[in-house]
Amino acid sequence: MPFNYQLDYSNVDLRQHPELYRVGRGEQGVLLVEPYKSEILPYWRFKTPEIAKESAEKIYGLFEVYRKNDDFVGMDMARKFIQMGYTRARRYTNYKGGRKYNMDGTVKERQIDTVKAKSADIFKAYWDKIRQDDDYLKRKKSHQESYG
Repeated sequence: MPFNYQLDYSNVDLRQHPELYRVGRGEQGVLLVEPYKSEILPYWRFKTPEIAKESAEKIYGLFEVYRKNDDFVGMDMARKFIQMGYTRARRYTNYKGGRKYNMDGTVKERQIDTVKAKSADIFKAYWDKIRQDDDYLKRKKSHQESYG
């Protein structure tokens, strides 16, 4: 089932109502779902590899706390932030300032930033770890079967 963009996320605590959460595709809803957005976003950084490593470790630590608390929604939101760390760092790797398009809508020429590429690699390693985590995958399947 697709991510529900119609839900009033500013007035719904999905920790209290996990049945309303939809995994969706990729990073859908990553900047909407509370209280997780407020808990994770302050740690989400990728400017340098050192900052990215600290960020990815902290967010993965939150993933493990959510697991310990049997909070699949939190686990999935941590996964989304780690995935977004990778995709945004890649965007900044390829396009100075993170802007892919010119004012006229054409795609800018790529300019590889090796520092941002290293940041992306750090997040990618954590994202891969989560995507191969049997417990996470079982919880995800169970949540989708139960709630859509």
